[in-house]
Formats: sequence, structure tokens, C-alpha cells
Amino acid sequence: MAAFTSKKPYWHIPIVESNEPLVPIPGDRFVFANPHPYAALGAPYGTVSPFFVREGVLVALEQAQSLLQAQHPNWKLFIFDAYRPVAVQKFMVDFTFAEVLQTRGLERSQLSESETAAILEEVYQLWAPPILDLKTPPPHSTGAAVDITLFDTQTQETVFMGSPIDEFSPRSHPDYFGNLVRDAIAEEDDLASADLAHSHRQLLNQMMHQAGFQRHPGEWWHFSLGDQMWAWLEQQMRGPQSVSARYGRVTLA
Repeated sequence: MAAFTSKKPYWHIPIVESNEPLVPIPGDRFVFANPHPYAALGAPYGTVSPFFVREGVLVALEQAQSLLQAQHPNWKLFIFDAYRPVAVQKFMVDFTFAEVLQTRGLERSQLSESETAAILEEVYQLWAPPILDLKTPPPHSTGAAVDITLFDTQTQETVFMGSPIDEFSPRSHPDYFGNLVRDAIAEEDDLASADLAHSHRQLLNQMMHQAGFQRHPGEWWHFSLGDQMWAWLEQQMRGPQSVSARYGRVTLA
């Protein structure tokens, strides 16, 4: 597959590794995606669990859930994905690339190198490149990133967010439903549903941000704390002072 050509804006952020351990996310305090979506596709986790994060990230997740339940006692954070080895990152990049080709009726063998690279760049808007360089690790490989939504324990269903996690469309943008021109809402996006989705996304972001997380600029569900993306977003908010990442790539045995 063609190599990526564009660089992520946070790759220049230095990593000062804290050596904080990866710890399991308690299944009795949060709700997990079951079966795990990528493992169900055949992603090569081996014996490694995706439901691990750095110790400090777990503390912040528990704080975010406490803030959430102060407003909605019956809601919990739904952990869709957390720790992700680089091999799994590569698997999902390849899987999404193949999905895009199938959706567009394209054959890999018929694409030019530039056409392949252009599609791959689209895929890299959703998935970080599966790089092995320790200076530029994929966020999920650091144990600092989580993909989450909200879960209602009364209905036993996830809360309406307007689009599923990992949807390869403009709806994945955090403010998609807030920025819709009201007289040009897509047929399937009625005004009431759009407003509800936007309010739920805002609530999730508010709780996570108060707990110290930063949200991915292009994904309503992706939050991180302590990795390069987090440090870069902190700089955008607080100014160009020096902010280092404290979590680099880590491997579970």
C-alpha cells in the first residue's frame, strides 16, 4: 500500500515518557463494547485486551463519569475502544481502505499510485498511520486515547449521537449537527434529531474536557489525555507554551 504523504500536526510534540503503567478499565464501572468491534473483524490482538489505558487516564475517566452521573445518574461512559497495538492499527487502516474501494466500485489493481495515495490520505483522516517510529506513535498505541459514547442503563442502549463511531462521513465531525444550515438539513437529519445529537455530543465533550481530556478535532468520540495530540490541542487552547506529551507507545506482553 502507498505510504502516507501528509504529516499529523502533533508529530513535532516531544514525548517525555512517564513510564506510567497500562491498567485494565474496570468492567463493573463502565460499559464495554461487546463483542469488541475490531476483534470481531479479525484484528490481531492476540491475548491483549483493548480495554486498557494508562493509570492517569483511568483516573480521569472515572472523574468524567462522576461528572456525567451528577447530571444523568443512569448514564455511564461506553468504552468502544482504548488500547490498540500498532498491528491492529494497520489492520483497521487496510480494512477501511478496502471498504472505501468497495463502496466506490473500485479495484485496487486498477488504481494508479497517485489515486491509491489520495484514497489512503482520506483513510488517514479517520485512522492514524500505523507508524513504528517511537517519535510519532498512533494515539491509541500509547494507552492515552479512548473512543467512547454514552450509555443509558435504564434503556440498555447507547445514547443518540447522530452517527455511529467510526462512520466514514462528515457526520463524524464533532460540530456537524451544530453547524448544519437549518434550511439545508439532509433528508435523514431532521431538525429535532440534529439538535439532540449536537446536545449529547456537547455533553460528552464537556464532561471529558472537565476531567482533563481533549477531543479529536474530526471525531466526536475520540478523546485523549497525555499523548501528542492532547499536548498539541492544549497548546491551541492555552497558547504556544511548551507542552510535552507524557505517554509514548507502549506494548502489552
